[in-house]
Amino acid sequence: MAHIWIVEDDEDIRGIVLYALQSAGFEASGFECGDDFFAELERATPDLLILDIMLPVGRADAGSCDPATGLTVLKKLRQMPNYQTLPVIMLTAKNSEHDKVKGLDSGADDYLTKPFGVMELISRIKALLRRSNHAPADREILAFQNIHMNASHRAVTVDGAVVSLTFKEYELLHYLMINANIVLNRDKILLAVWGYDYEGESRTLDMHIKRLRQKLGEAGAHIKTIRNVGYKMGV
Repeated sequence: MAHIWIVEDDEDIRGIVLYALQSAGFEASGFECGDDFFAELERATPDLLILDIMLPVGRADAGSCDPATGLTVLKKLRQMPNYQTLPVIMLTAKNSEHDKVKGLDSGADDYLTKPFGVMELISRIKALLRRSNHAPADREILAFQNIHMNASHRAVTVDGAVVSLTFKEYELLHYLMINANIVLNRDKILLAVWGYDYEGESRTLDMHIKRLRQKLGEAGAHIKTIRNVGYKMGV
């Protein structure tokens, strides 16, 4: 049974999500702030994290709130070697593309804008868990030009230097590499990487491609945009 953690300072929202998760058959734990979350992380590890972008600094009763704290928690988490690929869904009260990009750039795998439906949240969680539990197929070692991927260790290097990728970034790169030199349309990529029941925006794919190119450095140029179609890994 998957254990889902949620870091959300709004007690009502946290309670509703915990109830929905437990009703859906998950084990669930909730935390008021990042301090509580990291303290528990020293004792246990979740299978997936739901993280609010707006969190108080320390405890909510301290009366201090920094709207960037959720992103700070995520960045700190991604710097910890054991949690670089932990699936993370970010909750945001804002609907601007800028806020979504900030969350994805900080290492989130998916996002939901408040107010959201709990059924949609459960659907996103199940899709992300399916992908995280899906063992990489085919070849254990993949290579394209100077990009190398060890599927059994989920490790990526460029010219021998390790590239740190989130779960979704890794899955996206893996799919592009096993289909090297093949033009892949956007729907096909979304289906393969995000799952058949993904209900998010296709813009999410573009954001992940942009971030993946940045992390790969000059090697990111191998990810080609095919106008009005999609993408391919090519030279």
